[in-house]
Amino acid sequence: MKKRLVLDAVSIIVGNILLAAGVAFFIIPNNILTGGVAGLSIALSPFIKLDIELMITIIIIINFVLGYLFLGKKFALKTLASSILYPVLLKFMGFLNYAPQLEPMLASIYGGIITGLGIGIVFRVGSSTGGMDIPPLILGKYTKVKSHTWLIVVDGLTILLGLSTFGLNDVLVGLLSAYTMSKMVNAVQTFGGQQAKQVFIITTEIDQVLTMIFKDIDRGATVIDAHGGYTKEKRPLIMTVLMTEQYARLEKLVKAIDPDAFLIVSDATEVHGHGFYEK
Repeated sequence: MKKRLVLDAVSIIVGNILLAAGVAFFIIPNNILTGGVAGLSIALSPFIKLDIELMITIIIIINFVLGYLFLGKKFALKTLASSILYPVLLKFMGFLNYAPQLEPMLASIYGGIITGLGIGIVFRVGSSTGGMDIPPLILGKYTKVKSHTWLIVVDGLTILLGLSTFGLNDVLVGLLSAYTMSKMVNAVQTFGGQQAKQVFIITTEIDQVLTMIFKDIDRGATVIDAHGGYTKEKRPLIMTVLMTEQYARLEKLVKAIDPDAFLIVSDATEVHGHGFYEK
């Protein structure tokens, strides 16, 4: 338990260092209209004549208070570390006065990668960066619309605000940052999971296919009661999850048993449990 807490604390610190570095060295110096607190601060800078780092700190404090009021004390405690760390680290890195000389497009992409890596690490331990993910969480709690939909809406409004003040070219450059950031967050969230295939098999040779999966592939399976949408006939469905490299052998053996078998295959990004990754 103590080890887990230490690892979580280290992850929050490292994540915030990366987030602050991406914003201080890539986003702010190049006025990149990205999502989140930094993007909103840059979009508001033509209207509010405050230092961008100060504006980021103010927005984080406002979000923290909103999170405490609407999402509860437990959520606020999880967010507290980042709400303090991020502004302090951002201010410190601002004093370094370091900004790589990059084209805006490169600054946007690499800024998105680094900030996304930092945010993903913080999210992975169940914490929050204290940023613009809080308003969507609040809206998701009190409306019938899901939080991730509100997150898109909030980022969209930030971009529209930037469009009115910076122009289309800056907005398009900023979209690259937002996209790479979201892809990196997703990559970090699923890192360490085993790539696998989820396979649904429709066949008239249920027992033979099940025996083959158990003995030859050495995997489990679940039989789901189903029926044809057109014929209304009962047709059991086999569902199994296996390593990606096992799929070719499975397909070959299924077709040997039943040439008319119907297989539906999809990627399973992360699988936990017996025979796979176990925490």
